Amino acid sequence: MRILNPDQLHSLVAVVESKSFSSAARRLNLSQPAVSVQIRELERRFGVSLVERLGKQIHATPPGRDLIEAARRVLQACEDAEAVMRRYREGWMGRVRIGTTNSAFTHLLPPVLRKLSTDYPGIELHVTNLPTPESADGIRQSRIDLAIVTLPVDKSQLKITPLLTEHMVAVIPSAWDDIPDAVTPAYAVRQPLLMEHTRAALPGLIMEWIRSERSAPRVPMHLGTLEALKSAAAANLGMAIVPEMVLDGRERNLVMRRLSPPLKRTIALIEHHSKETSAALDIVRKALLALRIPNETIGRSREGSRERKRRK
Repeated sequence: MRILNPDQLHSLVAVVESKSFSSAARRLNLSQPAVSVQIRELERRFGVSLVERLGKQIHATPPGRDLIEAARRVLQACEDAEAVMRRYREGWMGRVRIGTTNSAFTHLLPPVLRKLSTDYPGIELHVTNLPTPESADGIRQSRIDLAIVTLPVDKSQLKITPLLTEHMVAVIPSAWDDIPDAVTPAYAVRQPLLMEHTRAALPGLIMEWIRSERSAPRVPMHLGTLEALKSAAAANLGMAIVPEMVLDGRERNLVMRRLSPPLKRTIALIEHHSKETSAALDIVRKALLALRIPNETIGRSREGSRERKRRK
């Protein structure tokens, strides 16, 4: 059987919406006999009447209504295909979907995304803040193409490229007494400890760090973002352990302390190990891989930068 003719479906929809063959013909810029022929061909194909005249108006029969419902979906798909091809003709290179942790989006990605938007306006970027486990699931299920995550992640079906490692630090209300020079797990379990929501990756890292202590910390609240943790700590609601990346040295009512033993987190780029590539995806992947800082932590990199500036 020959494939359905979208022009015939378009004529059927126009006739029923206009309630007239002549009005539909004007709407479609066709002659009335041409529209009538297209409707008859559809009826001949399916062996049923699709329209009927009630008084002076044309209405769809029950099978006609069902066909129109399907026809609208077919015609919308045709319009979508036209739009995609039109975008390619106008320089559109494709769509790339990125998942990212909130801290990476806030502190790492803006310059990368700005450069991509400037240099490659034909790439359509969709960026979504997601906890690491949700990004990993999104990659496996092809809902997103690339993701910036905090390790560790379940490695199944994933290609993982570490980008950088950074120290975690404690942020403590400056109003507290007897703040130590370095925060140990023994000190942390005795304090009200603020943490991210349980779907994030960092609570697991922190709990692993303090596992040497037999007692668990008291967690008075879980908050959605690292910025919220800093604000809550500044409001004297508890201490928090956060990545060094989120500190800019201008925090008020807070004292920063290193951890002993040190705790670090690694940020990585993940993608499906069998993901089909494209020009747009290759460009975005290369831009994200440029974030890589091999064999050193952000803290050491920043210290070196400050030292170089001081010497100048």
